[in-house]
Amino acid sequence: MNSTAEWISRSVSRLRAAAPVADKDGAKGPEKLARASLDKSGVTDVVAKVAAPRSTHERLQATLRRGQEALSPRALRRLLADLQAVVAPQVSELEGGRRAQAVAEWYATAKPEERRDMWLLLCEQFAPDATEFKSARQRYEAAAGTAEEGQAEISLRRALVSPRTRLLQRFAVFPDGMRFLVDMRAELLPLLKNDKRLLALDAELEQLFSTWFDVAFLELRRLSWDSPASLIEKLIKYEAVHDIRSWADLKNRLDSDRRCYGFFHPRLPNEPLIFVEVALVDKISPSITPLLDESAAPVDITRATTAIFYSISNTQTGLRGVSFGDSLIKHVVETLTQEFPRLRTFATLSPIPGFRAWLSKNAGAMLDRLDDKRRSELGRAVGFEPPQATHFLAAVDKPLDLDAKSPVRQMLLECAAHYLAREMVDGKPVDSVARFHLGNGARVERLNWAGDPSAKGLKQSYGLMVNYLYDLKRIDKHRSLLAQGKVPASGDIDSLCRH
Repeated sequence: MNSTAEWISRSVSRLRAAAPVADKDGAKGPEKLARASLDKSGVTDVVAKVAAPRSTHERLQATLRRGQEALSPRALRRLLADLQAVVAPQVSELEGGRRAQAVAEWYATAKPEERRDMWLLLCEQFAPDATEFKSARQRYEAAAGTAEEGQAEISLRRALVSPRTRLLQRFAVFPDGMRFLVDMRAELLPLLKNDKRLLALDAELEQLFSTWFDVAFLELRRLSWDSPASLIEKLIKYEAVHDIRSWADLKNRLDSDRRCYGFFHPRLPNEPLIFVEVALVDKISPSITPLLDESAAPVDITRATTAIFYSISNTQTGLRGVSFGDSLIKHVVETLTQEFPRLRTFATLSPIPGFRAWLSKNAGAMLDRLDDKRRSELGRAVGFEPPQATHFLAAVDKPLDLDAKSPVRQMLLECAAHYLAREMVDGKPVDSVARFHLGNGARVERLNWAGDPSAKGLKQSYGLMVNYLYDLKRIDKHRSLLAQGKVPASGDIDSLCRH
């Protein structure tokens, strides 16, 4: 009874305080408060006050929900209690996992806004103890160079482990817990840009995943036409480079002269984390068309000398930032070498996804690099002298119509070579695929005209594709060059860049 009376009293008090009372100019309620704020601080402060969401600390102390808040204070307190119960000191890991599973079952039926409230609780209510961390750091700094340094470091490491870490570890205990956490992060990622409060949870999950999904715990497995249908269907679902159009298309990619490998984690046994498609051929492939030709006869793999990695697809959005690709390629190269001792060349046939968008912004700067003779040749080819960026971009819009001797075609190749081998951002190649392969120790080997004449290929890169070469004896050298800000490239690519 007392608690009910107190609640009624507080509610009535709030209602009275919020009742519209006219000021001397006739303004009432919110209008009066807004006018006072405007007089005091200006429009920006009013907008900030209205827009600023309450923290979970404030909401847990409240009685009523406000504005767009999903869970009421009472429901928020109940959810917090359930989360705290997962990591209660006296609870075993197994029991903690069972309680975490109960929370996950609630989460499965929760609305998106309610799930977001749980994320906010994880961020704000399970953060490291700042006072404890500060004290541990001071002890560590004071102990530096003494016999107590080791113990002080242990204390500092323990202070850095947040209750959030232990809570997330308990979620990983129950059978589908890893799947739950990976999917939760995938749902969380798109909201980070607009809600910085969620960054701590994202960083914690990424750090845990980097440990849990370390290559030492992954299994390389070959995927073939004889693999379970449920697993083969995953290839269709997750293929990110060249869409699989039909079962016949998929069967072609798993034929005798092909190999497909994926990394698997024991807690996600039927879900490839990343997979690579490989064609066994007799030379570096210049075009994706024959590789995807379902009617083409299989190559005699006993004569294959070259392995072409023509598609690499990550399957789990929630594992963004966790690197598998470099380890996958190394493991696949080792596996292929054991099976096919004649293989000598390992290369990719890769898209250039950012090229068209980059050129649309930088065509003018590339034209400025031309000497008078080249500028005049290009001008005659596009029908405008001197040629401007708009003229050049219009002329390359239908690249498949350009003949081999066209100055427009030559200029486009030079722009692509410059984009791949010279354009850097923060010391890394600007193109995402280039960044991946060059970071793994490959070099830019060759540009291929009409390598991908599909609508997607034309939209991304005017149909151009590129081969990255993995020279196993020079991988460390190439990485060293990249660390110095120099992109490893073949003589042909460098020649195109110098024109």
